[in-house]
Formats: sequence, structure tokens, C-alpha cells
Amino acid sequence: MNKVKNSLLALLALTIACSPSQEKKTYSPEEIEAESQKTNDFFEKSFNDGLERSPEYQTYLGIKDNQDQWDDYSDENAKAELEITKQELKWLKDSINYEALDKNTKVSYDLFVSSSEQEIEGFKYRFYNYPVNQMFGMHSGKPAFLINMHQITNKEDAEAYISRLEKLKEVFDQLIVNLKTREENGIIPPKFVFPRVISDSKNILIGAPFSEGEPSTLLADFTGKIDKLDSLSQAEKDGLIAKTNDALLSSVKPAYESLISFLTEQEKRATTDDGAWKFPNGEAYFNFALKRTTSTDLTTDQIHEIGLKEVARIHEEMREIMKKVEFDGDLQAFFEFLKTDDQFYYPNTDEGKEAYMDSATAIINNMKGRLDELFITKPKADMIVKRVEAFREQSAGKAFYQSPALDGSRPGTYYANLADSKNMPKFEMEALAYHEGIPGHHMQRSISQELEGIPKFRKFGGYTAYTEGWGLYCEFIPKEMGLYENPYSDYGRLAMELWRACRLVVDTGIHGKKWTRDEGIAYYQNNTSGSERECVRMVERHIVMPSQATAYKIGMLKILELREDAKTKLGEKFDIREFHDVVLTSGAVPLDLLETMVQDWVASKS
Repeated sequence: MNKVKNSLLALLALTIACSPSQEKKTYSPEEIEAESQKTNDFFEKSFNDGLERSPEYQTYLGIKDNQDQWDDYSDENAKAELEITKQELKWLKDSINYEALDKNTKVSYDLFVSSSEQEIEGFKYRFYNYPVNQMFGMHSGKPAFLINMHQITNKEDAEAYISRLEKLKEVFDQLIVNLKTREENGIIPPKFVFPRVISDSKNILIGAPFSEGEPSTLLADFTGKIDKLDSLSQAEKDGLIAKTNDALLSSVKPAYESLISFLTEQEKRATTDDGAWKFPNGEAYFNFALKRTTSTDLTTDQIHEIGLKEVARIHEEMREIMKKVEFDGDLQAFFEFLKTDDQFYYPNTDEGKEAYMDSATAIINNMKGRLDELFITKPKADMIVKRVEAFREQSAGKAFYQSPALDGSRPGTYYANLADSKNMPKFEMEALAYHEGIPGHHMQRSISQELEGIPKFRKFGGYTAYTEGWGLYCEFIPKEMGLYENPYSDYGRLAMELWRACRLVVDTGIHGKKWTRDEGIAYYQNNTSGSERECVRMVERHIVMPSQATAYKIGMLKILELREDAKTKLGEKFDIREFHDVVLTSGAVPLDLLETMVQDWVASKS
């Protein structure tokens, strides 16, 4: 019987192989429209369902539906989210005819599938991170969220703010469980993290109602917001402040005390082993992290080597600037001059920091007036420059960007950390503003949010190499516009790029080659003009965010490569404004898809 069956199967296979090839089915415009609409309806439902499960993301987007709630941080919820991802992926593959989709919807389909598959693949590494660290975490993130995201325009908003304060203890309890689970899996933050996190946590408990003196950070924020509400009587305001004091004492204080107590004990068990290699299957995890971050198949060794070559190239360009300013000495002496000469720094005073903010704002405003030279599509949302809040400035990064709210209630914000003016040299001001503000992250992320005709998961999604590659590219393009007129500012541009090149070397060094923290710091000190604090902070950033810092240079190099290829093929037909439109008007995409998009644009103009 089996022989007969096998013979029939072989005959059938031979018949199929020898039959004339069937023509690929074509679909009518109506069929393509219907299948594409069906797919995009699914994407819309998937995004909205996920949004409904995340009160914090709702607030981030300016939606007030569940603003009295926090997200669920339990591992049970993480597993439930994984099952939802698996079910959605299965439905998409089983229910959608890919060939009957229009071009744009095919892109969305591919992105949704690849993102979902990566999430599923990476789930086994969900504990391979540090939920609290010197860069970010619930201890600093929740106060910053309330201060910067939770808008209060009426009494209901104020009561929701208080409700979140009252529920903070529950959220911190989940955090502590997650920290314990990681320790059971062999993952404890390195020793240097603990003093920073504990200090930031204690800062939240300074001031009224926790102790005598000025209002604490959260009380000051709440009071300042309701003071602006003309719709409330003074009696109503006093009642809300009394409730806030109660919530701070009954929930916020015990939440932070529990976390501080746990971290103080865990610190005794921490080590100075810093790389991801120390995790179980750490090498496999780091390879996965690199692929996820760069959206390429570049290996640890390849990325390390790219970094070394870029460092050498940038050093040569810096030596050319040394000649322009007639500096007598070698590159190391030039670094020391730039680190120590007061002419390159604002005074570390309130007046000096105000002067920095004024100058940064002027740089942004000047670029706003020149956007037509570079862009066709421009964001509707405005952008402001703001200082990092005092409670987190000692541990936060030197600068970062926050996207605007969808409804326009919150502008995009470029944050500058002025804890110490020595860490914010004048010669880096231009490059920093262009990267974090305009034309960097504000152009990319605001335009993405405002796009029409693509699913929300693409509007708000992120690919680190694309996003940070664009930011670093935007440090470079103002030079082509004639900016960076001061040679020292041009040096600052190179200094910023040099940091990103060094990041390739040090990130892969620490996580792939078992470099120590001290070896990483020494590399920065020997190859950049960064202050000791900057060098230390950068290495510590690498340690708690494996692979993240490789995105900048890898992304920038790809964008420049695609631009130069387009210029070569198009010649006089090349338009920088059109090129930027191709890069910016599909939302964040992985680098391989960006390459395809640019190639299609070039072909359409050839």
C-alpha cells in the first residue's frame, strides 16, 4: 500500500513539475482596496486594543480615558501580552492575502510581522535588563511622567493625578517582584548603579509633606498645576492639596522606602562584572540585541572595527581644525585645552545656565527659519527647550527629546541637563540642538506622528538605528548649509560624532569582548575631549543598555551611503528635499527597508 501511495505521490509531483507554469493571479483595484482595508482595519484594532491596555501610553499621547491608572508590570501580564502578539500574528498570516495588498499596506504587513516575530523571539530575554538604573527606571520615571505628561486642566485631571499617587505603592511592589525574579535568574545591576538609584529615590522624599521645608518635587508640581486653574475655588484647591499630602504619605513614601530598602540589601550582592556576557547565554543575548538595535546582521567584531576606523578618520579632521585655530600641540593637548579653558563654558551659576538656555533656543529658532532649504514636509507641532528637572539631573543624560502630544496640548521638548555647565561646552551646543531638536528628533518623530495613510503602529513605532541615525545625520547636514561657522563649533560637531564612533568600540568592547568599566572609561578619556564625568557616565550607559549606543553611527552611515548612491545615480536630478521626504514620510523603518525605499525613489526619477 505504501509503495502504491509513494508512486502516486511521485507521479503527481512529476506532473506538477512538467505542467506549464501558472500565471501569477492578478487582482482588480477593488479587490486590492478591499484586502488592504481589511488589513489596515486589523492594524487599527491591534493598536487601539494595545492602547486600551496601557493607561500610561494613553497619557503620553494626550488621551485622558484612564488617567487615574498605571500600567500592569507583572510577569503574568507580560505573558498575556505575548499570547496576544502570537494570536494577532497568526490571524494576520491566516486571514490576509498578501498578494492582494497595495504597496503601502504590504510594507505595513512586513513591519508588523517582523516586529511581532522579534518580540516573540526576544521574550526569553525579557529579564535581561535593569528596570531601575542611573539612566531611567520607575524610581525616576514615574515622577517625571506625572510632571511632564499628566496634564491638569480641570478638577477631574487633578483627582486622577491623586489616584495615581495613591496607587504608586502597588506599582512599586510589582517592580520589587520583578527585581527579585531577575536576581533569581542571575541578573543583578552592577554595583555602581545602586548609589545613583537610591539617591534619586531619596530625592523624591525631600520636602513637605515628608519633612519640613519647601514642598517636595511632586507636591510642588501638583500645587503649581492647580494654582493655574481659575475654574477652581481656593477651598477646592486646598481640599485637593490635602488629598495629595495624604497620598504622598500613605502610598508614595512607603513605595520609595520599600524600594530603597530592597536596593540597599541587593547592593551587598552586586558585583563589578559589567558586560552582558555575565548573563546566562549572554553572548546569544548580545547578538540578538545588536540585530534588534541596528536592524542589520553586523557582528560584534564588524561593528567594533567600523568604530575604530571612524575614530581614526574623525581624529584626522580634528587635526585640520587645530591648524585652522593655530593650536600648537598634539591632539591630546588640544583635548585638554578644550576641557580646561573657561572660554568654552558658561559659568556654573543660575545666570550662566540661563545664558545657555537662551543660546540653545536661539540656535533652534535660527534653524526653524531655514527648514525650507532641507524639507518639503514639516511638522505642525512646535518645539521648546527646557532644563532637566533638578530631582533627576544628577543621573539623567546630558540631553534628550520628548515627543509632543497628539492633541497639541504639549509641544515637543528638547531637554538640556545643566547640572554642571562643565559638562555642556559651548562648542557642542549647535550639534546637540540639531540632534535632539531641529532638524533632528523633532522633525522625525513629529512628522511621523502627523502622517496620514499609515497605521498608528508605524506612526508611533521606533527603530533605534533609524531614529538615532537620523539624529546624528542631522548634526552633519547644517555644515552643508554653511553653519558651524566658528571652527570650535565645527570641532564640537566632530566631537559629538567622535563620541558615537567611540560608542561602537566601547559598547562591543564591554559586552562582546569583556572589557572592564575602567577600560571603557580609559578609551573615552584617551580618544575624546569629554570630561571625566562624561566618560564615566557614557560607559555606565553602555553597561545598563547593551547595544543601544551602536545605533547612532550605524544608522547615520547607512543614511549617508544611501544619499551618496542616490546623488551618483541621479546627478542633477537629485533633490535633497525629496530625499529627506523619502526618509521621513513613512515613519520609522528598519535600515534594510529604508534602503529599498530610497532605491525605489531613485528608480522612479531615473
